[in-house]
Amino acid sequence: MEETDVPISLADLARAVDSSAHHFHRRFKAALGITPKAYAAALQNDRVRGALSRGASVTEALYEAGFSSSGRFYSGASDALGMAPTSFRKGGASEQLIFATMPCSLGNVLVAASTKGVCAILLGNSADGLARDLRALFPQAILSEADAAFAETAASVVALVDQPASQNAIALDIRGTAFQRRVWEALRKIPAGETRSYSELAAAIEAPGAVRAVAGACAANKLAVAIPCHRVLRRDGSLSGYRWGPARKRALLDKERG
Repeated sequence: MEETDVPISLADLARAVDSSAHHFHRRFKAALGITPKAYAAALQNDRVRGALSRGASVTEALYEAGFSSSGRFYSGASDALGMAPTSFRKGGASEQLIFATMPCSLGNVLVAASTKGVCAILLGNSADGLARDLRALFPQAILSEADAAFAETAASVVALVDQPASQNAIALDIRGTAFQRRVWEALRKIPAGETRSYSELAAAIEAPGAVRAVAGACAANKLAVAIPCHRVLRRDGSLSGYRWGPARKRALLDKERG
């Protein structure tokens, strides 16, 4: 499926591995946690993202990805890209994000938001370093330091970092592939004070064969603590990697366990 931009029917996929369509569908979903149709759609969206990032026009990107019509893509473009296709093509050039950096118990936290909600929560030592990290994530967005009206949202995020077991209702603008969103939703269901292994998380999304992909989705998380990827450990219970450093991961877990 990754090697062609031509849609492949379920029957053709099943025939390629000498299986019935029903049996192939069941085994595919058991291994990856999504249906072949959903997986194919995610691949198409990834191809569109890649083509747009290379500078292709929206029409060229859709054609390259194998879409038969633009309407089918535009109907779900916001979820697939996190913004309109033309904005994505420009690297988010027309998107405006506000951000604030505040001290917290783990150093500093940068909170960035779009009109939809908080789209990035980054942890670090210096405000300047965090600002550079934000720019790298949204290279052409218009970034503006938030005014006093954003203070309540930023304070809620700081409270969540300082007390990760708390239940702060923060509006989030979650951006990722369909698979990443499944993983992140499963992460948000892990109770504070508990942990899961990557294999347990994969099983939770009904994708036991996708442990590496699950780990990759955790590593791609841009919303520290709000999407609690710190609650995932290696199978033996030891700390695994953490985007913002293992010391912060340990500190968050210790806070939650009291």
